[in-house]
Amino acid sequence: MDFVGKRVWFFLASALVIAPGIAFLAIGGGLNPGIDFTGGSTTGLEFAADVQQEDLRTELTTLGYPDAIVQRMDERAFFVRTKELNENEKDAMVAELESRLSPDGVTTLSFDLVSPVVAAETVVNAMWAVLAAAVGVFLYVWWAFRNMPSPLRYGAAAIVALLHDTAVVVGIFGMLGVLFDVEVNAMFLIALLTVIGYSVNDTIVVFDRLRENVAIYPNRSLQVNANLSISQSLSRSLNTSLTLMFTLLALLLFGGPTIRNFLWVLLIGVVVGTYSSIAIATPALMVWEAGDLRRLFRRLRPA
Repeated sequence: MDFVGKRVWFFLASALVIAPGIAFLAIGGGLNPGIDFTGGSTTGLEFAADVQQEDLRTELTTLGYPDAIVQRMDERAFFVRTKELNENEKDAMVAELESRLSPDGVTTLSFDLVSPVVAAETVVNAMWAVLAAAVGVFLYVWWAFRNMPSPLRYGAAAIVALLHDTAVVVGIFGMLGVLFDVEVNAMFLIALLTVIGYSVNDTIVVFDRLRENVAIYPNRSLQVNANLSISQSLSRSLNTSLTLMFTLLALLLFGGPTIRNFLWVLLIGVVVGTYSSIAIATPALMVWEAGDLRRLFRRLRPA
């Protein structure tokens, strides 16, 4: 199959997916930030009774904290993250939880505030992390393919695929934020960095096969070798992705809600990363090789 020959259609399909996400990000003013990015309160609670994590989350929703993040620390202790509370609001929340879930008592192990300043630093650090990952990927691919003609193009194509996957994931969560009030938190960023790593891994597998085929068939055109490399890598990419997708679906079905957004990011990222390694990265490489951008600029240039 002529994968790289159909690159315009692949690029158009990606644009049709990314464009609505950008529109919703503009409408909603960006992603819908969670407590990690807006500030809030963290409370450590130890219950005298045997309390289930899901029951605690349900009661917090009833008390007016639907966005609360509940994490179990040990058999009877929980870490609860909510919107910002003062001392009186915290005491009222603990008293209600005691009366509803643990009449024998609730011990407050800790109570801290996460200020918006710290939350803003988290956002900045996350942006630096994504930028550092992109630069690291570019330099690594450039070095790994230094013996190939125009190794810079391989690094640039890998970055194009990385940005494509990031744009799709962020755009989808921008839509979910506007339509369903889905928030993003630190787990979202961790998952996004994981998606970036997965995307680059899939891309390098195809590029590495392309490097081998160029060495074996030096008289063939890059387009022929590129199509051959994608075809040879296709079954491996699909098998790896399907195996991971089944694992993520199992965790979505049987795992807790605390990691649900994290799993959704990974699931979307696996699908998009597999697609981009086939339909974006190598075709982007061919854009430079075939001079598509040069021809496009000539057409756009006024006579």
